[in-house]
Amino acid sequence: MQTKKLTGPGAGSVKYDILTALGVVGLHGSSGDQVSMARLCTLITARYNWKLDEFCVGQREMARMWNVNERTVKREIKRWIDNNVLICKRRGVRGRVGAYRLNLPHIFRMSEQIWSAVGPDFADRMRSLDPAPTATVVKVDFAKTAETDSNPPENSPWHPVLERLRSLYPDKYPNWFAPLRFVSDSGGRYTLAAESRFVAQYVGTHFLPLIAEAVEAEVGPGRNIVVTADG
Repeated sequence: MQTKKLTGPGAGSVKYDILTALGVVGLHGSSGDQVSMARLCTLITARYNWKLDEFCVGQREMARMWNVNERTVKREIKRWIDNNVLICKRRGVRGRVGAYRLNLPHIFRMSEQIWSAVGPDFADRMRSLDPAPTATVVKVDFAKTAETDSNPPENSPWHPVLERLRSLYPDKYPNWFAPLRFVSDSGGRYTLAAESRFVAQYVGTHFLPLIAEAVEAEVGPGRNIVVTADG
């Protein structure tokens, strides 16, 4: 789903549908799932910034909201990240609160089987939303592209970013992310190289926000992502 659908005219009904989907997932699960989704829905309703597509709330505030201790908050956040319900945009460090984004494509996938439990109108609305839009079909020699995967060393600034992209977007990883080559991280520019001008332009057009988010989470904020072409 594109962020623009979550703000502006008509966005309110989309937000209610997302909350409904999460609530139904919880109600059709275990007692632990019910509590977990109730906490998440409360947090989204109270503190989610739909314009920035994130929530940035301290653990102490969440603990107070849920009437639990901070250890429970840490455990709950970890659970949501491990289950791909949330994506960590920025890690919380001393003096800075972490920021998290809803993984809407995964939320749609995990709830799809029980949309009909809400009603046919709800199922139809959810199907009309496109949480993971398919890109225009293009012809690329992916067999050749896959050979360019350089498997960066673990100390490379690209390695943790690539691993994050592999985990979050396994369908896009082999063809679009794995073949990218790390060039540099300096002067506020995080530069990658693609095997051709076409691939560089395609990645820049369709996947730059995903890469930027992963770089911010794994390397740090304040970097402009640049994708150039080899040769």
